[in-house]
Amino acid sequence: MPYTAKQFANLSGVPGLSEQLVANHLTLYQGYVTNANKLLEILDAKEPGTVEYSELQRRLGWEWNGMRLHELYFENLSAESTSLAEGGQLKSEIDRIYGSLESWQKNFAAVGAMRGIGWVVLYYDPEAKELFNTWITEHDGGHLAGAVPLLVMDVFEHAYMLDYQLKRADYIAAFMKAIDWKMVSGRFTGA
Repeated sequence: MPYTAKQFANLSGVPGLSEQLVANHLTLYQGYVTNANKLLEILDAKEPGTVEYSELQRRLGWEWNGMRLHELYFENLSAESTSLAEGGQLKSEIDRIYGSLESWQKNFAAVGAMRGIGWVVLYYDPEAKELFNTWITEHDGGHLAGAVPLLVMDVFEHAYMLDYQLKRADYIAAFMKAIDWKMVSGRFTGA
């Protein structure tokens, strides 16, 4: 089954992200969708157990997660950012685990400011009922098995260099102002 790139009308006019940056980022995302589809098609025609099949199978994780992480990232941004609802389930959990939304934000931003390329994900572990801010270096490694990604921030250079050059902290600040907390809270209640 081929996958189709999603449309993200919510990205139009996101404060802190230029239209050119968004257009470039969406083009990159389209490449992940295209490559995931190509790999799935090629894998269907290959003999399992061969070296070629094995290497293509390993590559699928990179393309697939590149596609899905970008979808989650784009979906949790909005030109009309929303506040995290006071008294809501997610706000209560953040307060319980981090002490306050401000403490959580400080931690999330600090993870995003670490040197290197990758992703920052606020995960929810439904088994332990815990939230984790986690660094993922590559698309296909570092994910917390069984945990649900609630909020995803891209910190590969392509996500901010055009607008912010080397000022990643300024990009992170803009990202934090553009979060669609209704979307993020929906992921939490659906977990």
